[in-house]
Amino acid sequence: MTTDIVEAPSQSRRGFLKGVGTAAALALTIGFEWGGPSGRAFAATAKNAGSTFTPNAFLRIGADDSVTVIAKHVEMGQGAYTGIATIVAEELDADWARVRVESAPADAKRYANLAFGKIQGTGGSTAMANSWTQLREAGAKARAMLISAAAAKWHVPASQLRAERGAVIDPASGRRATYGSLVPAAAKLPVPETVTLKDPKTFTLIGNTRVPRVDAVAKSNGTAQFTIDVTFPGMLVALLQRPPQFGATVKSFDASAAKAVPGVVNVVQVPRGVAVVAKSFWAAKQGRDALKVEWDDTRAEKRSSAQIMDEYKQLAEQPGRPARVAGDASKAIDGAAKKVSATYEFPYLAHAPMEPLDAVVKLTANSCEIWAGDQFQTIDQANAAQTAGLKPEQVSIHTLYAGGSFGRRANPGSDYIVEAVSIAKALGANGTPVKLQWTREDDIHGGLYRPMYFHKLEAGLGADGQLTGWRHMIVGQSILGGTPFAAMIKDGVDTTSVEGAANIAYAIPNLSVELQTTQTGVPVLWWRVVGSSHNAFAVEAFIDEVAHAAGQDPFTFRRNLLAHEPRMKAVLELAAEKAGWSNEPMPAGKGRGIAVAEAFNSYVAQVAEVTVDKDGKVKVDRVVCAVDCGTAINPDIVAAQMEGGIGFGLGAALYGAITLKDGRVEQNNFDGYQVLRMDAMPKVEVHIVQSGEAPTGVGEPGVAPVGPAVANAIFAATGKRIHALPFAGAKSEA
Repeated sequence: MTTDIVEAPSQSRRGFLKGVGTAAALALTIGFEWGGPSGRAFAATAKNAGSTFTPNAFLRIGADDSVTVIAKHVEMGQGAYTGIATIVAEELDADWARVRVESAPADAKRYANLAFGKIQGTGGSTAMANSWTQLREAGAKARAMLISAAAAKWHVPASQLRAERGAVIDPASGRRATYGSLVPAAAKLPVPETVTLKDPKTFTLIGNTRVPRVDAVAKSNGTAQFTIDVTFPGMLVALLQRPPQFGATVKSFDASAAKAVPGVVNVVQVPRGVAVVAKSFWAAKQGRDALKVEWDDTRAEKRSSAQIMDEYKQLAEQPGRPARVAGDASKAIDGAAKKVSATYEFPYLAHAPMEPLDAVVKLTANSCEIWAGDQFQTIDQANAAQTAGLKPEQVSIHTLYAGGSFGRRANPGSDYIVEAVSIAKALGANGTPVKLQWTREDDIHGGLYRPMYFHKLEAGLGADGQLTGWRHMIVGQSILGGTPFAAMIKDGVDTTSVEGAANIAYAIPNLSVELQTTQTGVPVLWWRVVGSSHNAFAVEAFIDEVAHAAGQDPFTFRRNLLAHEPRMKAVLELAAEKAGWSNEPMPAGKGRGIAVAEAFNSYVAQVAEVTVDKDGKVKVDRVVCAVDCGTAINPDIVAAQMEGGIGFGLGAALYGAITLKDGRVEQNNFDGYQVLRMDAMPKVEVHIVQSGEAPTGVGEPGVAPVGPAVANAIFAATGKRIHALPFAGAKSEA
């Protein structure tokens, strides 16, 4: 993998610090309660080891010089802990070798995601964006207090002092005081109302390509704790037998064979199925295999995915809800010198995180304690409380590392959390720790998929080859409908269904984007890059077809339509430049394709190079990626997220599909639901645009362009278009 940063303007880069911090013996906590970007500060206090200063603390400095940053976002591999720590440590002028991170408790009043309003949670590639100003101020105010403490101690003006690598320094006298030595005095000072943030030109950690991840050592030596690792004395393990068809319910069950399995201690029915509870995972697995359940499928979804898609195609011929209208698209297309049309089909997709869903619950009559790689603390806290018959404040959540998610751990119904609490409740809420563990098969069968979609597009070209009209019909399920977030649906349009299409950046004078929202019994959820996971493909594959029909180079055609979008145009040009883009044909059997997309306020362009053998097998050889995500807090993590997004999106485009037969999921594990293998990962080059803008998302945007870039490369190699995903099962068309 290759990474570089395109400097504009250039900034100095200094040293690289590494290591881990130690526990605090005495601490200074700076806490904030935020109702918006400005926020309100509480007074700092100092307490002894093992206690907290205020429950809304973002920062704790120990007398041993350790710096503990409290992270309100879950670390699920995307680098959130490192990014959060970097923001704080930069403004604090901390010694990176002394920085460590711990998870915040579930408390939306203090730890809300500012992009979500009053909800604590991680998602939508918002972790860095919503934390940026908040955490910079947290670090800067702490630095100001430490400098003030040193100034009072040395009887000099604070303006005479500076902070550097965990210490306050007096250049005039050469005196130096570590942060730890200043804790008692600094803890007595009030938090300043305002503070001057650092000039980005002076950053030493933010933008530094050599800042090591704070979680790297623990994840390398096995000490990092994921939910799957959690164990307690006397802990029970539960596996849940769920219905084979969505919407079916338990009619009756026979637990005699399951209870006869050594180690099985109980079998209980809960709202979502029948749970086998045992002293170990293997006993629970054997017990569940022996369990006999009769299901009531009266209200179950019984259609096949092919039948559902056929219904979608019929709906595409009917008027939909307008998501965006400009000019008169129908008139422009009907009167065009040349017309172009295409349809695209997208299957259901599973999230398939490496660590299947799991949660540990300790439930009593008055409290509920949860351990999980929790992505949606406020929602999960509320749903757990409702299930247990408690108040939300009686539910505490210990957020652990999560082994991936891609959106799956953040769902409005808190399915895996509710299941775990339901089982603990059915066992008597006696305080016995219970771990609910999903298997890979449970994950593949468990629903909450990326919705299936059908797209129909039409375009008109003038005699001069200019794009004059664009009509786009999207047919698929709403993610938000029927959830607490349904209020976000405006005029019948779920924005997650149309993002990446309704906000198309190309300058098209006559444009129409419509949505047909469908109803099925298949439960759906946001999936990495959400609507742009299918809309960006449809837009970028079709714009390529339109460029070809116009007889123009697909890169040039796009660039001309983006003259009013400088940041998107810039990444398009950068990717093309770094890839050595040329409209000249590549050698036989090889092709090059390009695509660009905006998602979560980040701009990503990719050029893919492929080889297609005589049997039609596709090998993606190289992907060149250009990304503008505003300020790149940790460039190495930005690159890693682009690389990971490319691998994730490529696996879905090449192989990913959840299919139904008589309402039952046909795939079981990674043998049927294939993800990208290591030998199929292409060479990836990431080029980051250096920017003075506030940081935007990187966890998801890299997924959006890779599918269409590869599809367009396949066309360049073969002259055939792919209109249905995944590529492996698609019928290509000339």
